[in-house]
Amino acid sequence: MTTGAVARRLGISPTTLRSWDRRYGMGPAVRDGGRHRRWTVEDIAVLEDMCRLTTSGVPPSEAAGVALSRANRSRAADPEPVPAAEPRRTQGPGPGGGLPLGDIRQEFRGLARAAVRLDGPAMDELLAALVHGHGLVAAWEEVIAPTLHAVGRKWESSGDRYVEVEHLLSWHVSTVLRQVVGNAPPGPRDAAPVLMACVPGEQHSLPLEALAAGLAERALPMRMLGAAVPAAALAASVRRTGPSAVVLWSQSRHTADRTLARQVSATAFGVRGARTRPLVVLAGPGWGNRAPGPGMLRPAGLREALDVLARHCAAVAGPFTA
Repeated sequence: MTTGAVARRLGISPTTLRSWDRRYGMGPAVRDGGRHRRWTVEDIAVLEDMCRLTTSGVPPSEAAGVALSRANRSRAADPEPVPAAEPRRTQGPGPGGGLPLGDIRQEFRGLARAAVRLDGPAMDELLAALVHGHGLVAAWEEVIAPTLHAVGRKWESSGDRYVEVEHLLSWHVSTVLRQVVGNAPPGPRDAAPVLMACVPGEQHSLPLEALAAGLAERALPMRMLGAAVPAAALAASVRRTGPSAVVLWSQSRHTADRTLARQVSATAFGVRGARTRPLVVLAGPGWGNRAPGPGMLRPAGLREALDVLARHCAAVAGPFTA
């Protein structure tokens, strides 16, 4: 294969390939006429190993050494290969959020590189390691959401290019979030749930899925309605489920419907003489910085939303569980 074809296959630039050849000796074994690079299957396997290592946060110089060492042992067919040393990761103090700055930067770049290469297995491994190692909130706020935003900005500035990257990344993020929900301990079945919905016309539901995973981790009951829920369906769901709170997600200002939010906040349910109304949580950047109305809250992020809902659910359940 030519350098351009290999670069497209790996999701990196030809300049990067030439740089790896010059710096680390990772060039092709065969060159036509001494000038043109022609990459063999074995050459590409070494590069794929290099990409996997750098995606997981290993510095390029160290990743090259490991990848070349593995390739040399494979060629020699050593019956007892010596295991490669574990790559070191740079650690450093973080600027907030509780994650080491060096570590999180490496993992952020690794997830983005895996997404650009459409490397689903690598994304699954990185996402699972992030959530397991750092917790859902830190993984979402420090890595997953910034990566999604970066890919989204790349798509917006490149026409229709990279839309496949955003779609695949979103699917893998959704998968790991639903795994968190599935592995969480069950909450009380008779408690009033938190009802979550995207407002009409709003298709961006991943942040709500992150909130659902966080609620599941805390064993708080919830119901997820998903993207673009019609106003009538939302109102019917509020009356049927009797939620302790309703979370309305809006990504952009043109979908943020404050009239709908007020209507949901005013929806009463329950038996006569003991009717109640849900707390309405306005989530997402679409709501802007305007002060929420009566019976509404506007959390600043995932962590604050989870804390607010946990306190509210405890307050609602208190008189019945005492």
